Parts: sequence; C-alpha cells; structure tokens
Amino acid sequence: MRASQGRSAGLGLALASAFAFGGSGVAAKPLIEAGLDPLHVVWLRVAGAAVVMMPVAWRHRDLLIRKPALLAGFGLLAVAGVQACYFAAISRIPVGVALLVEYLAPALVLAWVRFVQRRPVTRAAALGVVLAVGGLACVVEVWSGLSFDAVGLLLALGAACCQVGYFVLSDHGGEGEDAPDPLGVIAYGLLIGALVLTVVARPWGMDWSVLGGSASMGGTAVPAVLLLGWIVLIATVVAYVTGVISVRRLSPQVAGVVACLEAVIATVLAWVLLREHLSAPQIFGGAVVLVGAFIAQSSTPKSPSEPVVGGGPGGTADVPVTESDAELPDAGAPGTELSGAVVGGAGRDIG
Repeated sequence: MRASQGRSAGLGLALASAFAFGGSGVAAKPLIEAGLDPLHVVWLRVAGAAVVMMPVAWRHRDLLIRKPALLAGFGLLAVAGVQACYFAAISRIPVGVALLVEYLAPALVLAWVRFVQRRPVTRAAALGVVLAVGGLACVVEVWSGLSFDAVGLLLALGAACCQVGYFVLSDHGGEGEDAPDPLGVIAYGLLIGALVLTVVARPWGMDWSVLGGSASMGGTAVPAVLLLGWIVLIATVVAYVTGVISVRRLSPQVAGVVACLEAVIATVLAWVLLREHLSAPQIFGGAVVLVGAFIAQSSTPKSPSEPVVGGGPGGTADVPVTESDAELPDAGAPGTELSGAVVGGAGRDIG
C-alpha cells in the first residue's frame, strides 16, 4: 500500500515536472521575439534559479566535500549541457527535429540500464518508449522541415545524452544513509550550470532594456519580468525539484517516458496562449505519447523474490526489487534503482 502511494506520488511529481518544463518555451518565446538572444534567455533562466536556490546550497554545503563529482556531473550535464546543446542544435536544424532527437533520451536510458548496467527493463517501459517516441514525431511534425546537417544532429544527440545524465544522476544515490539531499544536488547543479553558461552565453552583451518592457503573448502585452519570473521559478526551480524527486520515486526509464509529455504540454500551451495552430497529426501524436506514458508507469512485477546484481562499469551492488519492474526473457529478476552510474564513461562512480 505504501509502495503504491509512493508510486502515485512519483507519477504526480513527474507530471508536474513535465508541465513546468513544458511551459518554459511558451514564456521564453515572447522574450526572444522581443529582442533577447536565446542563449541569454537560457542564462537568465539558470542564473536566476541558482540565486533562488542559494540558501539551499548553503544549507547543504557539505555536499561539496561528500559528492563533488555528482554535483559537477549534474551541473555540466543536467543543467548546462542540455541547454547549450539544444540551443546550438536549433541554430542548424529545425526545432522539431532537434526536439525529437533530444527526447530519444528515454530510449537511451533503457539502453544504459539494459546494456551498460546489464539489468532487466520492463516490457511496459520498452513499449512505452517506442510509442512515446513515435507519438512525439507526430507532435513536433518532424517531416515538415527535415534537413540533414551532421553537426546539428550531433548537437541534438548531445542534448539527448545530457538528458540521460539528468535521469541517471537524479536517481543515483537515492537510498542509504549517505544519500545526498535532492534539493542540495539541484542547488549546486544550477550554480555550476550558471557558471558554465556565463562563459557560453556572455550575458554582458545582452540587451537588458528588454526586461523593463513588455512582450507579446498571443497578441496580449505581458510584462517581460513576469515571463522571466515564470521561467525561473516554475519552469526551472519547480521543474527540477519535482523532476528529481519523481525519478527517485519511480525509475529513470519510467520517469523518462513520462517526461516526453513535456512536448505535448508545450504544444498545447502554445496553442492556447500563443495562438499557434494544433494540427490533427499533433493531436494524434499527443494521444500516442499519453498512451505510451500510461503503459510504462502501469507495469507490475512477475517475480519479486530475487535481487539483481547491477554490474555497471563503476562497480556492482545488490538492487532491491520494486513493483515497477517486470522480468524480461533470459534477463533474471528485476530491479529499479541505478547503481554504479558513470559520467562520460570514465569508469568512476558518481560521488
């Protein structure tokens, strides 16, 4: 009963995170159209969130000594890497293509768990990923502007890999007496990400006067500072907090599939608030993503008796069975919590 309640809470947090992340584009687009560079908007987003989370970082300053590699990995991959790679990608390839490639991350998470850590994944999670990626192709209408640019596609794939880092690092160390507080990890991740993005975005060249005016959202003038507040507080602070906690309550692969709802939410919000047209294929694709997410999170175990050894490159650990995992053929008994997570294939455990 308690496990079921925890799973329901995890699903609710994952949906809240997808909604918060999905609303970022709707608030950012008017600021970009008002004259801000996309990278400057990203810098404002991450730097503002880092300032908000600074008291949390001070409270958990012991993490700098206990988990320096985890903090660095989260800041570089989950915060700065995803943002920088994605915005660099859309400067070379269509936004829809870049978004689809980035949201291949749930499939890459499954590949990490199955082939790197040599642990079973659920049939439901695998089917959910296939449906979600297929539906996502319809949501972003990937066929509308596909052009092959090797560098652009590699950058989008880089964003996807960094998003895998987000799910893997969010799950790492979630249990045990030495488990880092997720709020502390997020706070330091934002601080590190802000420092990295400062070098990339060079905010000293930004047109700061835009923030003192208004921006048009679907024909309605909205104070630019209000949009920035939404991006910082909701689309970043709330999004990361709910997202990281949801990964620890669910599994990375299930949370990753639910995160695909971000594209659906972004499209619907753009339709309502920005008056952007929602086509029939997009509506169909959104429904497919919803079905994929539901299938992935509704799996139940076949055999809860035996633990699985997680043989990741950084080490091994017994992994407890949870209700979200079901056994695949010839794969042994299931497990959910990641162990031995490694950044950049360096062969060293995070933290």
